Amino acid sequence: MCYEQLGRHFRVIALDHRGHGRGIRTKRQFKLSDCADDAAALADQLGIEKFIPVGYSMGGTVAQLVWKRHAHRVSGLVLAATSGHFVEERKERIGFTALAGIGALSRLVPASLRESISHRLYVSRKTMTWEPWAAKEASDHEWRLILEAGAALGLYDSRKWLPEVNAPTAMIITTQDRVVATDRQHELAQLIPNVFTQTIDADHDAVFAHADRFVPMLVNACLNVHHRSITDAPSRDSVS
Repeated sequence: MCYEQLGRHFRVIALDHRGHGRGIRTKRQFKLSDCADDAAALADQLGIEKFIPVGYSMGGTVAQLVWKRHAHRVSGLVLAATSGHFVEERKERIGFTALAGIGALSRLVPASLRESISHRLYVSRKTMTWEPWAAKEASDHEWRLILEAGAALGLYDSRKWLPEVNAPTAMIITTQDRVVATDRQHELAQLIPNVFTQTIDADHDAVFAHADRFVPMLVNACLNVHHRSITDAPSRDSVS
């Protein structure tokens, strides 16, 4: 639904991040900065000079890093249900540290066993109410990289450089979010200059559980940053 609605205004490029769905498989440790570089490299391959990174949850950190590492390619930013940091309390720090440890241990477990355990403990339970396509995407994850991605989020903190963001930015804040605290989302919006914000009374699954309300907001956010980015003749941006 997101792609269809966005496609009426933009060229939409959707990529699976490393280890997610059909994303890159690598023996290297997962790094959010690598995901940002992957997005820029994909734009290179497709001949796209400038684009609007759109990031939801972890994707929001990747979108921020695309600006940090490739600012000249970014005509605007759209962020949703995300933050500039994810750890403050001791309990949170312990949880993310545990993810790092489990991720390291998973490197010692044969891939076939990892997939079997992951399916029993996560995929078969968490995806029971998901659409078939979403369940299929989750079943394709490389779970070592997923665990390492969680650990990487625990170390992520962009608050020092967010005030330097000079690209038009829009945010969608999920006000009932039990994964990314709403106050941290608001803090992110306050740190980036001149952010256009919208709020949706929904949890972290707003993108699909409340698509009828979320998708129009997403389209509006992308159009907002596109229009603010135009200085000469209008051009048809890509969103990634």
